[in-house]
Amino acid sequence: MASTPAVDTVEEGDDYYHVRFRDPDDFDTIRTPDWADEASDSVSEGSEVRTGKREDSDDWEVQSVLIKKQAGEDTAREKAKEVVEKIEN
Repeated sequence: MASTPAVDTVEEGDDYYHVRFRDPDDFDTIRTPDWADEASDSVSEGSEVRTGKREDSDDWEVQSVLIKKQAGEDTAREKAKEVVEKIEN
């Protein structure tokens, strides 16, 4: 079982807290897939997941999770961790 990455940064946007787990520059491609959205909505309704694929890999990893701003920063951080655990473990 893979270990869940630590939160790198949390940035406040207009509508979301952008909880970053991995640097987007580490990825060759970043997408917001429907299957990840379904998984994240089961943890936090209206959240979004951005996944990335490195040039030398076929695996997709969670780059960041967007949690609605109404949740508050601490809750956004915790919910984002739950989303990553659900998807990557």
